[in-house]
Amino acid sequence: MSPNTCWLSKIFRADENWTSSKASLEEVLQWSQSFENLVTSKYGPMIYKTYLKTEHSDENIEFWLACEEYKKLTSQRKRISMARKLFTIYIQPWAPNEINIDSSPREAIIRNIQEPTQSCFDEAQRIIYGHMERDSYPRFLEWQLYQKLK
Repeated sequence: MSPNTCWLSKIFRADENWTSSKASLEEVLQWSQSFENLVTSKYGPMIYKTYLKTEHSDENIEFWLACEEYKKLTSQRKRISMARKLFTIYIQPWAPNEINIDSSPREAIIRNIQEPTQSCFDEAQRIIYGHMERDSYPRFLEWQLYQKLK
């Protein structure tokens, strides 16, 4: 058994009873209907993040979810603070959880970071959503642990 498989088995065994008692079969089955159903459901993002850890790309769902929270902010002070955190963690070159976006949206964020708007991260979030939907989501649906949940 590879180290990743062992690690995943431990996580799944630890969360298996919790997940199966919390996420309904209906919710789990909805995840295979569309990527949007997965990321907007109650427990889908948590399970998907567990999968993305196996691909070393969990920063994608973390960033996407953080952007969803960012868009809800009404206070400019809080928006500036969170924008700087998002920039430091995900956007700036060599960030600890740097996401894979082109230079154009990255430069737009850099230009707007001092006075960030509610839509400041929309383009980067859209790109990351696309990466996850096209690349990781189809593999997630075939993932052994997801199949077991179904």
